[in-house]
This record gives sequence, C-alpha cells and structure tokens, in this order.
Amino acid sequence: MTVAALMVAFGLSAQADNKTEEVKTPYQFTAVNDLSATSVKDQYSSGTCWSFAGIGFLESELLRMGKGEYDLSEMWIARHAYHDKADKYVRLHGKGNFSQGGATHDVFNAVREYGIVPEEVYSGLQYGTAKHEHSEVEAVLKGYMDAVVTNPNGRLSTAWLDGVDGILDAYLGEVPETFIYNGKEYTPQSFAEELGLNMDDYVSITSFTHHPFYTQFAIEVPDNWAWGLSYNVPLEEMMEIIDNALLNGYSVEWAADVSEPGFQYSKGFAVIPAGTSSEASDLEWAKWETMSSNSRRAMIAKATEPIEEMEITQELRQEGYDNYETTDDHGMLITGIFTDQNGNTFYKVKNSWDVSNIYDGYFFASAPFVAYKTMNIVVHKNAIPKDIRKELGIK
Repeated sequence: MTVAALMVAFGLSAQADNKTEEVKTPYQFTAVNDLSATSVKDQYSSGTCWSFAGIGFLESELLRMGKGEYDLSEMWIARHAYHDKADKYVRLHGKGNFSQGGATHDVFNAVREYGIVPEEVYSGLQYGTAKHEHSEVEAVLKGYMDAVVTNPNGRLSTAWLDGVDGILDAYLGEVPETFIYNGKEYTPQSFAEELGLNMDDYVSITSFTHHPFYTQFAIEVPDNWAWGLSYNVPLEEMMEIIDNALLNGYSVEWAADVSEPGFQYSKGFAVIPAGTSSEASDLEWAKWETMSSNSRRAMIAKATEPIEEMEITQELRQEGYDNYETTDDHGMLITGIFTDQNGNTFYKVKNSWDVSNIYDGYFFASAPFVAYKTMNIVVHKNAIPKDIRKELGIK
C-alpha cells in the first residue's frame, strides 16, 4: 500500500471508530459458504496491510488443514521485507520503490527465505507504542538508504546493510535465532517446517489485457518491488477461481483498490453503483455523473435499499488500471461467499483495521466491486478449477 493510499484507507477506517447501534446498512446477507478465520488484527498506522492479509491467509490455511489456530507475526515478515527492499533499492541506484507498502508475494518470499515465528515471539513493537506506527521508521530507513545511494565515499562500504539491520533491530526488535513455543525450542525455519505450509503451493492470479492471457507477468505497480509474477487469466476465469476456492473451503488473499466512493467500510459493504437508480424519479441518483467523489460517497451512504450496480467488463477493468483509477491500495482476505436479499453475490472480507465497524472488522464486497477493483488474488493451487489450472500449466 502506498503512503497516499494508506492515508485514504485510514480516513475510511476512521469512519468506523464511532460505531454505534444507529449505523444501518441497506443489505441483508445470507451465507453460501462462510469459512473459519483467525481473529481480526489491527495494522493501525502502518502500511503493512499486505503482511496482515498474507499472514491471515496462512492462518486460515492452517485452520483448513486441521492444524489449529495460530497467531503468526506480521512484523516478522515486514522486518525482512524492509531488509530485502533496502538491498534492491541500492542495486537499483535508488530508482526503486522504498516504502512501508508491499505485495502479496512478499509474505511467501519471506517465509520461504527466513521462516516464521508466532506473534508472541516477535511483536515488532520496540519503539514505545502499543500499536504499529511505521512513519518514523520508514523515514529513518529512507533517509539512510538515500545517503547510502548518494555514496559520498565513491564506493559502497561493507557496513551499509548492517546499518539497515541496526535500525530495524532498534525499531522492530532483534531477530531471534531460537525461541520457545509451547514448551518446545524452534528456529524460525524449523517452526515454519512444522507448520507444514508449502509456499510453492500458493499462486497469484490477475486479469489484464496488456499482457497475454495464460502467461505470467509482474504487475506494474509501485509496491510490487520484488517483481513477483502473477498468472494472467480472463476476467470471468478470475471470478470463477474465487468462487471455486470459496465453495470448496479455500480462503482467498485479495489485493484491491478501496478508494472508490462505493467502498463504505463503516456500513459494511463495497459496491460499484451503476450511476442512476432504477427509480427514474430519484433526481439525486440521476445527477450521479455530475457529482464529486465525496458527493457520490455521501449519496451511497444514504441508500436504504440495495444499490443497482455496473456491469463490469474486461475492457472497463483494464481502463481503470490504465488510468490509475485502480491502484494497489490494500491487502485483505476473502473468507466467504454470500448473497444479498436480491440474490446478488457478495464476498465476506476480513480487514486489518481492528473490529471497529458494524461487522466487527469484516465487510461485504459485491461481485462487481471485486471484478472491477481487484489487483490480484492468491489461492492454493488446488483451489483453481482443473481446466484453468491445466491451461496455466500448474502441476
């Protein structure tokens, strides 16, 4: 998530801080398949949604596999991502992205390379606050990295990466070589091995037309600093993968844009309004095209019935990406498939903004919203329908 997107996200999250019984939603949701998940966490003032989403996804995988409930460390992942991001930033002569943000691949890469630890072993809170606040550590790291790249000595020293780790040790905590969990000693690698999760089983899927379908490419967004690859499929197949996963017990990691006026987190839903109401006499909806984004948001917030939505096409989806209207805002976890009172499909989404809204940290995103605003998803390869999996060459 970029800094700008982070500000948008927390502005939206703040709408839910004063949750009251008076908050009402125009929707009534019925479960088709509602999957188990671990508790909702709080990224607070940190752009680490990608880590919370990825860790939540792995925790849900452990539940699906019958291994019980775990609380794994998001900041363990973030700490190692900062380290690896610093190395790439220097190798790119300071031309790459260096921020709090990240992409779905970062969690799997970090677990594969560094292992994983429980939250109680590595909280990442060594800087005097009870919740995650990364603006200072980001600024300190960025200033340090720019000094290294500027390179006043004319050549890199052998100590600069140790300096990065020193900053990370001070803010997030030193990396333990071993730890005790439930009376047993582990290394981060041996703990990851005991969990029994194979990082190579997880596949990133996207759907854009500027690359050929059924090939892999690195989605061109700033936070994909590691250049992680995603399989490219037609839009209808991406949606088929999501539905197939959820109907068969697999949760879906979801990277998406949440800056749309139809993203109403405090009211627990996200939609893509068609622009005009089916009620021709409703003059406010008829003026939709001339409204500002804030006016549209306010209009949606006042809705008392399900909102008519746009039909999302591959072309419309591509246009949103090409025009920077669909950006890499936020990482979340889809844990269920539901219908509203009119039979329309919605997806239950676990967020990482604590439990402040009417659904205690969850919201429901419509199928059009997901089709339009998804950057990419991650699923277990076995959650992909066999014909699509064969087309992609995934064994």
